[in-house]
Amino acid sequence: MLFKDRRFAGQVLAKELVADTNRPDVLVLGIPRGGVPVAFEVAKALNAPLDVLVVRKLGVPNQEELAMGAIASGGVRIVNKYIISLVKISDEVIARVAVQEERELERREQLYRGNRPLRDLEGRTVILVDDGLATGATMWAAVVAVRKQQPAQIVIAVPVAAPETCHELETEVDKIVCVSTPSHFHSVGLWYENFPQTTDEEVCDLLAKAVKNGEPISLGM
Repeated sequence: MLFKDRRFAGQVLAKELVADTNRPDVLVLGIPRGGVPVAFEVAKALNAPLDVLVVRKLGVPNQEELAMGAIASGGVRIVNKYIISLVKISDEVIARVAVQEERELERREQLYRGNRPLRDLEGRTVILVDDGLATGATMWAAVVAVRKQQPAQIVIAVPVAAPETCHELETEVDKIVCVSTPSHFHSVGLWYENFPQTTDEEVCDLLAKAVKNGEPISLGM
């Protein structure tokens, strides 16, 4: 399947999640930046609140699209031992990249939520949404961060993903929904007609529509 854009992909994805419509325990978390437009459409269709979980990929130096790990809100850090061994990356390089990405994570946390803390996830059904999964490093970190807060269920929902990544993640969560898992995946962007970089302004605009009096609200259908 070729998606028109992220918003359209979110509408398609939401149809796979209809069982979660109008459930008061459901919270949709978009992974900035590209996952937020997708998550906005999912939250709107499910009549659920929308929030963000900030995650940053740790890219291999000079090959930044190749993830050697990821960090997430709450001090979470994961590493891909296979990639680190394959590319022969030292602990010093990992630490240097992590420091850089932690600064960017903190900047985005401040920009997107200010002083508003992440909503309490304990006992909730949390739907983690991104625009696609390649290596899955950022989603792994997101799952670890969410699990620390003891939700009732964790659901991963994406429009498109590499088949092997879906397979690896499905044992780590209660449910995973991948609309399309093309065998010749290559990259997330190939499966969108329009795939511009999502801006901070777009993320902030969508979150402003989904937050009232400092709390995420159900968006309605």
